[in-house]
Amino acid sequence: MTRHDVDVVVLGLGPGGEYAAQKLAQAGLDVVGVERDLVGGECPFYGCIPSKMMIRAANSLGEARRVGRLAGSAEVSPDWGAVATRIDKQATNHWRDDAHVERLEQAGVRIVRGEGRLDGTGVVRVGDDEYVAARGVVLNVGTSPATLPIDGLAETPYWTNREIVKVAELPQSLAVIGGGPIGCELAQVFARFGSRVTMLEVADRLLAPEEPESSALIERVFSDEGIRIETGITIERVDHDGAGFTITTDRGEIEVAQLLVAAGRRLNLQGLGLDTVGVDPEAGLVETDERMRVGERLWAVGDITGHGPYTHVSMYQGEIVARDVLGQDGFTADYRAVSRVTFTDPEVGSVGMSEQQARDAGIDVRVGHADLAESSRGWIHQQGADGLLKLVADAERGVLVGASSVGPSGGEVLGLLALAVHAEVPLERLASMHYAYPTFHRAVDVAVTSLL
Repeated sequence: MTRHDVDVVVLGLGPGGEYAAQKLAQAGLDVVGVERDLVGGECPFYGCIPSKMMIRAANSLGEARRVGRLAGSAEVSPDWGAVATRIDKQATNHWRDDAHVERLEQAGVRIVRGEGRLDGTGVVRVGDDEYVAARGVVLNVGTSPATLPIDGLAETPYWTNREIVKVAELPQSLAVIGGGPIGCELAQVFARFGSRVTMLEVADRLLAPEEPESSALIERVFSDEGIRIETGITIERVDHDGAGFTITTDRGEIEVAQLLVAAGRRLNLQGLGLDTVGVDPEAGLVETDERMRVGERLWAVGDITGHGPYTHVSMYQGEIVARDVLGQDGFTADYRAVSRVTFTDPEVGSVGMSEQQARDAGIDVRVGHADLAESSRGWIHQQGADGLLKLVADAERGVLVGASSVGPSGGEVLGLLALAVHAEVPLERLASMHYAYPTFHRAVDVAVTSLL
């Protein structure tokens, strides 16, 4: 065993770990970053970036198909090859992490490839090397696609998010198990490119963590686009005969050319050595305080902390860790206004509490609504203007505790609402604002006014 004395070891170089490692190295610390896969993590290679390239292309097809009802005529001929090439060359550099490695190494981070494991306070082992960190260790080990206990599934060549971003040719038909953000986004992409898509969700609606109104709107849009939706379904077995998949459900058999499993993620905590630092490896997440501290000389960021599997949350936490390691003052972790966006068309954005969560918390809830299609901008937009705003207010304090923004620019309009929730802007102050006419965000005024 070879011992290496360093200042900080960052175990896992996804967005949050990458951010913290770069900040700490730039501050002059001796930083080692350990990564078993691609430096940069899931987001740039298998998640956010390639999927949004797919979505951008699919949305252009969707908009082109609206020309006939708005501006004349247009012929649409989908070509997946252009998308696959862009993902391969522009987004992922052929799934090489050179750019991420170069940026970290220029900052002073030493990259170590391999499986890292905790071995006591401040100690990480990688193969025959032992790294002893004087300042401590930052965990950012992320997640992997969940393995579903469906008979026969493991023996089939199904796709996860990792395989689907490398697809060069589209299947004639596709079943998607999972009606969460990933499943919904990719189902619409493939449907718009011409695949016959069936969505299978065990919950009673798509996007189950979102407001029921948001789910209902997306299900209506998807149905109008020809996507078959089966919610509340039980999947009994999956088989593959070399040519396609047979999915046996409580409603009969479904035959498709390809299958995407997008039904959750599992934390990469097994074999991490958490027990050597007093952390229960079976706990289901790694608990942290407001400075992202897990214990003595140990911090954690990202999905494993249980505050949302979002790149922006991981990087936010990475900033807090960097300052804490360096002994600097600044903001601490606050999750009251965590925002998220599902990039379907229309986009589904939300921040803070849902109406039910607020009621369960004992809050005196008041709810405000606005129909985006009935707004001035929605009336002008017409085709593709489906959307809504739902505001969840604490009536006693007169502030928003949550909001949903669904529409063509749902994620962008959400920014205004996220600020209102985070800063606890009084409802009267929101009602007194100027909202530019005619914009989608002007519908916020209608929703706020309905609360007063």
